Amino acid sequence: DLALRCIERIPRSQIGHIPHVLYHWRALPGSTALATDEKDYAKSAAERALRSHFERVGMRAEVSGIVGGYHRVRYSLDMALAPLVSLIVPTRDRLDLLRVCVSSILERTRYPNFEIVIADNQSREAETLSYFEEIRCDPRVRIVAYDRPFNFSAINNFAATQAQGEIIGLVNNDIEVIHAEWLEEMVSHALRPDVGAVGAMLYYPDDRIQHAGVIVGYQGVAGHAYQGKPRNTPGQLGRARLVQELSCVTAACLLMRAEVYAAVGGLDEGLQIAFNDVDFCLRIRRAGYRIVWTPFAELYHHESASRGYEDSPEKLARFHREIAFMQERWSDTLLHDPAYNPNLALDGDLFALAWPPRVAYPFRASGSQ
Repeated sequence: DLALRCIERIPRSQIGHIPHVLYHWRALPGSTALATDEKDYAKSAAERALRSHFERVGMRAEVSGIVGGYHRVRYSLDMALAPLVSLIVPTRDRLDLLRVCVSSILERTRYPNFEIVIADNQSREAETLSYFEEIRCDPRVRIVAYDRPFNFSAINNFAATQAQGEIIGLVNNDIEVIHAEWLEEMVSHALRPDVGAVGAMLYYPDDRIQHAGVIVGYQGVAGHAYQGKPRNTPGQLGRARLVQELSCVTAACLLMRAEVYAAVGGLDEGLQIAFNDVDFCLRIRRAGYRIVWTPFAELYHHESASRGYEDSPEKLARFHREIAFMQERWSDTLLHDPAYNPNLALDGDLFALAWPPRVAYPFRASGSQ
């Protein structure tokens, strides 16, 4: 409650983090130091503090408890006034993937006001072209042609100019909707004035986590949090189950207001395939917006199924050029992700302790243990 009252009165630049252990606390049976469910009154006090915070800042939101003694906040969304969302789906053939993607959006999405903009990048197969003619009959679907060599950034930028929505969603053609509320959950965050972009929880088809946010600096550029972990993995201090601010999220399923997309100039077309979403999110943050990730928008991602992997000399050369591009443009930013503790590793397993440590203890003499 005290922390919430403080942050209501100061700018974000006045909030800092000391990455050192400064205090040890006793943990006795029956203490909330062991688990928050040891004392029921702690749960109700936490919910009251959150509700009071939203009342004071004039924001309509619903607070509810979730597993682990944590909380979920649902921001109010008036469905009668729901803004149009343009979901951009780039594709080149691979009808097996596209059909699942489009039908899952159309059939499983509860949000009432959206359009699907299929950005066709030189599809040639007869069954794909036949499907285009079939799907055009649905007023929620439009097809725009991008008749140039494949460039993920350029395709999405072109389609964004054709989008009619107040909100733009980037959706890979190998995404499959799981739950009906996925889009309203993402829209409720995207409409917050301080939020620039919103990412989702993505799973592999076997229910392992594919994306739970992006950690900047991992293996030189960036990596997905909890990738490969089982569904329902809680993560460090419940992070895989909590809405949170991150530095980056994947463009495989990414929502933002159209005004934000335009303000930062869209995706950088110099990054044809890799890291364009990382660069995009970092530019959004540099413009003063938050990047939010929510585990309550759940989708399957058949990762790289349509474009393949970086397994040819040409693709590998392009991939390494894009790594060099990112490291030159963002340099120190890649080493200091504010959403990732500097005592944790940037190689091996994410969220493991870094060894040797990545931070020095200023209060220890050189060479001391």
